[in-house]
Amino acid sequence: MLEEYGLKCITLDLPFRLDHVNCFLAEGEHGWTVIDTGLHNEQTVKRWEEELSGKDVTDIIVTHYHPDHFGYAGGLQLKHNARVHMTDIDFQAATKAWDQPFLDTLSQNYLLAGIPEDTAEAMLTNTKDFVPLVIPYPEVNQFLQDGDTISIGKHHFEVIATPGHSDGLVTFYNHDNNMLLSTDHILPKITPNISYWFHGEPDPLARYLESLDKIKQRDADFVVPSHGEPFFGANDRIEEIKSHHDKRLDQTLLAIGSGASIYQISQQLFRKRLTVHEMRFAVGETLAHLEYLRNKGECHRELNGGTYWYYL
Repeated sequence: MLEEYGLKCITLDLPFRLDHVNCFLAEGEHGWTVIDTGLHNEQTVKRWEEELSGKDVTDIIVTHYHPDHFGYAGGLQLKHNARVHMTDIDFQAATKAWDQPFLDTLSQNYLLAGIPEDTAEAMLTNTKDFVPLVIPYPEVNQFLQDGDTISIGKHHFEVIATPGHSDGLVTFYNHDNNMLLSTDHILPKITPNISYWFHGEPDPLARYLESLDKIKQRDADFVVPSHGEPFFGANDRIEEIKSHHDKRLDQTLLAIGSGASIYQISQQLFRKRLTVHEMRFAVGETLAHLEYLRNKGECHRELNGGTYWYYL
């Protein structure tokens, strides 16, 4: 079906419970464009070599800085001497996210969240393990801006800034076909992770909900996500996602009870057994919901013994 839009989906394996990422390939007038690149590992490198053999890759578009989208952008750029396009916000985030000063801050934030020391250390190690999967960093030739028009294959797309999942995430809307490349902003089966770690946008969930409303104005018919299968009806899915967050906010208020740390609340919200990698997302998402409620005046926080506690 994507062939109608001049797109080929390149689904790359990921070593997580969310076991794949959809990247895309499109042939334009002067060469090929790659949208997202996967992790920089041996498996990904081999797959791209097979897919791009004999092709002149002129452009690489990175939708956001998370490793499964950004990781191999620098390596692929070096191989093909391609131009890289992404937002300045997320490029800056990428160049800091795995550096030691940022990791030191992250370690302090884990303690503020009330995470047990051994769990916090394992989470920090898990973050460090991504360093070889994201280097070398690319040289960005164009910083994408909200409202830009960009060519992907033979079609023109509007660049729409949709912060939430990351501060600088972008989606791409084709007016002629009423089609949205939703990247990680709208997914068909799961809700995108919205996390906060005391840096960047202070209320990412509020920005995410605003971004959903912004996309809703387009009333896109066909949606192509970065995880899962393409689907029809962006606005129906947007309403489902908003309903999920309404329920999650109610559950968060209940979990606060007579007062609790971020980690304790996350344990109430995420009852399945989690890997260390998943724990990072669970605690970050819990904090995003708590900060949203705090900014709405529905709870408050206090610093007690080096740990943030939230109270109704």
